[in-house]
Amino acid sequence: MEVEVAKSAGFCFGVKRAVSCVYDEIRSGPGPIYTYGPIIHNEQVTADLSSKGIRIIESLDELDAVREGTVIIRSHGVSKAELERIKSSGLRVVDATCPFVKRIHRIVEDASAEGRDVIIVGNPDHPEVRAIKGWCSGRCFVIKNTAESEQLPVLGKVTVVSQTTFNHINFQEIVDKLVKMDYDMNVVNTICNATQERQSEAVDIARRVETMIVIGGKHSSNTQKLYELCKHECSHTYYVQTLDDLTSQWFPHVSSVGITAGASTPNKIIEEVHTYVRSI
Repeated sequence: MEVEVAKSAGFCFGVKRAVSCVYDEIRSGPGPIYTYGPIIHNEQVTADLSSKGIRIIESLDELDAVREGTVIIRSHGVSKAELERIKSSGLRVVDATCPFVKRIHRIVEDASAEGRDVIIVGNPDHPEVRAIKGWCSGRCFVIKNTAESEQLPVLGKVTVVSQTTFNHINFQEIVDKLVKMDYDMNVVNTICNATQERQSEAVDIARRVETMIVIGGKHSSNTQKLYELCKHECSHTYYVQTLDDLTSQWFPHVSSVGITAGASTPNKIIEEVHTYVRSI
């Protein structure tokens, strides 16, 4: 059986940086150590960190109850109000926000200060999007498809940004729709280059293989998008979190298999899946 693993599979720069930051703190930082929200969307990583004593703070109310230690801000970032509260808590703060996400914070903060309306293209329930919205001082709207763009109110000058892991094809479709509305519009494509490369490579592989495996946490937005893209190209596409989710029944008389993984998937899990598939 021919097995092809996407070169772009696994931790992106921002996730690798955030995870490394936490493990560095475990080795050398003063305890106790907390992360403000799960550091990444991968249950295996968060379980390992929990076994090493890392605790997760889910809200500012929980933060207020902490008296000592270190708080690590996760890769998805936090709102401006949350950042100010965390910094004023008296706790040691380590900011592991992805630099590409921080760039979006600056863009929307400046746009709002100039009196521009802000449109964020992304999932409104995703922590990265909620954080971005929290840097807007004026009107801000979150949309995830062209239908929602048609429901926007009358807008003035507009700045458009995107969730870093959004589907770049869908983003362009939404932008094309907004252009037709004749707004005074400034579009900043803030989809991470690594996301575009990962999605493009996954689609390319899915078109050429009989079965496609997409690995990632069940709460990972970028992995879900990878699955959707691959499923469109290869009907025999399967979404797994770990090796335990795989079954040999998916590979009857299959001669070619592709493997990709979301930005929060450790290399160890990718290697385990790869080894298993090659042994079938």
